[in-house]
Amino acid sequence: MNATSPSSSSDQLRSDPRFDEGVQLFNSEQWYAAHDVFEDLWHETADPERRVLQGLIQVAVAHVHLERGNTKGATILLGEGLGRLKGTSLPDFGLDLDHLRSTLHSRLTALQQGLDPASYPVPVLLDQQ
Repeated sequence: MNATSPSSSSDQLRSDPRFDEGVQLFNSEQWYAAHDVFEDLWHETADPERRVLQGLIQVAVAHVHLERGNTKGATILLGEGLGRLKGTSLPDFGLDLDHLRSTLHSRLTALQQGLDPASYPVPVLLDQQ
């Protein structure tokens, strides 16, 4: 379950134009660029928001590894990113983290089973409905 009322720092982060830029880059599968934007924000942020950003960074870098054929690195980072995005009191920044976690879980399971993760949906950051 996601936090339902974001804290002041979550609101500030979500209103930062770089956050929306990172989301757009992530959703257009520009993984390395999304990683760079989220990392800049990560350096300026404290927990628990920092933990969510780190999870998004790791997911993005996992997909860079996939593009480069490094399935071992992708599996490790996808697992770490998914782990950081789990929790009951994490800020969600108005994003549907449940959908993201479900997508990540499917791709991670595929990687762990030696299947092609491209057969599963690519993760996207959707606004909560």
